[in-house]
Amino acid sequence: MTIKETIRKKLRNFLWLQPAQGHSIDIQEFYDFDANAFRNRMWVRGDPYELEQFFKNAGAGNASFWSSVPQIPIHKLHSGLPSMMVNVMSSIVCRDYNGLELSARESDWDNIIKDNNFSKLLYMAIKETITVGDGAFKLSNDPSLSDYPIIEYYPGDRVDFKYRRGRLMETVFKTVYRKPTKGQYVLYEHYGYGYIRYVLRDAATGDPVGLDTLEETAGLFDIGLFGYQEDENGKPLQRSDVMLAVPLQFQDSSKWDGRGESLIDKKEPAFDALDEILSQWTDAVRSGRPIRYIPTCLSPRDSKGELIPPNSFDNTYIKIGDDLSENGKNEIKVVQPEINSTNYLESYVTFLDLCLQGFMSPSTLGIDTKKLDNAEAQREKEKTTLYTRNIIIEGLQKALPKLVNATIMAYEAFNGRSKPTGEIEVNVNFGEYASPSFEAMVEVLSKAKTANLMSVETIVDELYGDSKDDDWKAEEVKRLKEELGIGEMPEDDELYNVEGGTQDDLSNTG
Repeated sequence: MTIKETIRKKLRNFLWLQPAQGHSIDIQEFYDFDANAFRNRMWVRGDPYELEQFFKNAGAGNASFWSSVPQIPIHKLHSGLPSMMVNVMSSIVCRDYNGLELSARESDWDNIIKDNNFSKLLYMAIKETITVGDGAFKLSNDPSLSDYPIIEYYPGDRVDFKYRRGRLMETVFKTVYRKPTKGQYVLYEHYGYGYIRYVLRDAATGDPVGLDTLEETAGLFDIGLFGYQEDENGKPLQRSDVMLAVPLQFQDSSKWDGRGESLIDKKEPAFDALDEILSQWTDAVRSGRPIRYIPTCLSPRDSKGELIPPNSFDNTYIKIGDDLSENGKNEIKVVQPEINSTNYLESYVTFLDLCLQGFMSPSTLGIDTKKLDNAEAQREKEKTTLYTRNIIIEGLQKALPKLVNATIMAYEAFNGRSKPTGEIEVNVNFGEYASPSFEAMVEVLSKAKTANLMSVETIVDELYGDSKDDDWKAEEVKRLKEELGIGEMPEDDELYNVEGGTQDDLSNTG
């Protein structure tokens, strides 16, 4: 063997990689989906008393500000930022909502949404979905309340979804009934394709009980929609494509398959730290009040000559002994500690940005952390809000057409029709957000028209968007063309047909 072959063999043996040994790592989740939804709901409720109770009972550890129990009492403050984020974002989307355009049954839909106060329902659905992660619209019938289908929205902590091979097969709505004498029960409403089933269970044991156990559920019974039938084993003999439940979610969860993810998930550390900074700042302000050192002879007294005891707010002082020396002088000394507000402010701004990061711009909430931003810079920051708004709108544009079709089908099914109507085409309209001012639009579009880069039709459409209907914009285009002298020329027959004459008549004149 030559030296070259020996070196090659040694290198081959040196570079031989042994396969890695398998590892088994078990990680325990701290929250399940329902507990995580409840935690987010506590943040949005924004009550410091409730927040402290939740995190202490949850056992998040002393590292968390809200779960800590300091030996020296501290006034724990909550910024209220999560509630403002969710409420403002929900209001932005609802304000830009311009209704639905239906290819048929538009009058029935108008009556249904008026009966259900749909604008308020949509706002609550968006707010709950942002907070919890997902949810579902439920359609039910109650002739004692309305002649139309009743639309309700159940947040994700009151809904379960059953999937088969990645496809939704059933939506289960959960309603809790608490009775002082009978205990606690949970009603499970199983909404599937072509059927609705009701199961009432004892919350303590999980065993099913009769629907007549409670007055609220005594009148419920299983129903099939549009001829749905089952055999003795519960297998469908005749399937249906109608489900009177419409799920809603804005983004998929990274922890729970088939569920949605809250838009404020993973923000808990930032919310907790922001509240800690506010509380420490407030405590520093309280501790930094001026302290008066008053000799006994000068101490404040009441009408009886008794010393007035100091308190933490309106009468703060420390009593000291009198100066009885030969050249002594009794005087009141005032000492005020220095509060480093700059460091607190910088920390506050940093964690405020972390709380809003990826959700919305501080400008959306009216917060100017830089103090020097002009209008253009503020508008650029609004892009973060625009991205989140688009995520919500995309989810609504998928769910609302399904809701319209399911509602119309429910209306027909509850009125005894045996066949569902055909699918209705639905267009969801939303306006623009954070668009340039009308004056700025006119300036830009006029430059484009001068350079012959845009037609009159395009300019009118860009200028007014969804704020005007198509008929109005068509009339505006016609008027502008007439004023510019570029109106459409009439047809030849119309041009020569003057007072009943013909083209030949006009050609023979003069």
